[in-house]
Amino acid sequence: MKLHTFKTGGVHPAENKIAAGKPIINLPLPAEVVLPVSQHIGAPAKPIVQKGDHVKRGDRVAEAGGFVSAHIHTPISGTVVKIDTARTPQGMPVEAIYIKSDDADREADAASMADSAPKRTDAEIAILDSKAIIDLIKDAGIVGLGGATFPAHVKLMPPPGSKAEVVIINAAECEPCLSCDDMLMRENSREIVKGVQLLVKAAGVNRGIIAIENNKPEAIAALTAASSSAPGIEVMPMKVKYPQGGEKQLIEAVIGKEVPSGALPIATGAIVQNVATAYAVYRAVYHNEPILDRVLTIHNGTEGKNLRVPLGTILSTLVEGNDYEKIIIGGPMMGRTASTLDTPMIKGTSGILLDSRYAHRRPTEPCIKCGACVNACPMGLEPYLVSTLSRLKQWDEAEQEKIANCIECGSCSYICPASRPLVDYIRVGKAKVMAAIRARAAASKS
Repeated sequence: MKLHTFKTGGVHPAENKIAAGKPIINLPLPAEVVLPVSQHIGAPAKPIVQKGDHVKRGDRVAEAGGFVSAHIHTPISGTVVKIDTARTPQGMPVEAIYIKSDDADREADAASMADSAPKRTDAEIAILDSKAIIDLIKDAGIVGLGGATFPAHVKLMPPPGSKAEVVIINAAECEPCLSCDDMLMRENSREIVKGVQLLVKAAGVNRGIIAIENNKPEAIAALTAASSSAPGIEVMPMKVKYPQGGEKQLIEAVIGKEVPSGALPIATGAIVQNVATAYAVYRAVYHNEPILDRVLTIHNGTEGKNLRVPLGTILSTLVEGNDYEKIIIGGPMMGRTASTLDTPMIKGTSGILLDSRYAHRRPTEPCIKCGACVNACPMGLEPYLVSTLSRLKQWDEAEQEKIANCIECGSCSYICPASRPLVDYIRVGKAKVMAAIRARAAASKS
């Protein structure tokens, strides 16, 4: 069997997927949720409720704040107790809606959740056109659930002059330690395939490819069986290599096309959506259900579990104890260190990593000019150079060296024998350069 992969760079970190095979545990609805209005790339959503309002499970509580934005819905019935500041895992303040339930609310939610039958029949769904499906996805507040959280409906509406040819479903889950997508595919393969069919129809194409790393044989088997009666849907095994799940790397691996520097992925004719996003699309169209929860992996080094968690749940309630050397939200390669777990679950939260082996960095040493970071970079950059330019605040030179092309995968820092924090400096420089690019674009329009 041919295993597809991208050509340039890549590394092979230890997988450490100890939660693989652990069934998804559905957590009960919390008595109170905290819903940040910024749970996606783009403009924050705007609250449409106020203190004292009573809301029902699934109600929209914040409207998309622009074209690139997403609605927010409440996973519990209850009363809006305040609209105030909450803290991100990194301690940054964000606007959030606080909702609290009572006994009557919880009884109502239990009754509504007991009715699990689809709200639309196959016949009703068959007559939905592309626009109707996209509208349902938008109404449901669905975003990319692989971590990027780009509004899913926006990807399905390419800019003028662009044409989609294929929908690629990112089921790689190449990040070490995480197994939430793996278990979702094993347990909900039929629903995912139906979601893929909806995405294919919404994009106006005839082909959907589910790209999945070959270290998930159970998920591959489940999806292959589920797609056997779905014309145009293909399951494509991928070589295990990080960052296989990077959007540009995945497109190259699957259809053999490279995204040009500075261009959008649609330039290759591909629309990429995460596999959990496909499941959310199924729920939105078949069950008329907005995104109210998601699956995440908790990994502490010796034990792992996969939980389906209502949005707005405080993360500290998901772990035992609080004596951890370091907390990472996400995986060890692209995750971010957290200063607190007294922060709400949001759409992009894919994991909580409490493994002590990731708690400390090795001492930084002088660069030995080995070129390992260059060989590892999947974007063909020279990380040692752009990192140095960023450290020296030479933003113009960093832009010339294509720092904006960095996908912040961390391969360079991982492979560096001198333990230099390459991606940290690059991330800072990339933010500066991207801000300058946006400012020039705005000035040219004025």
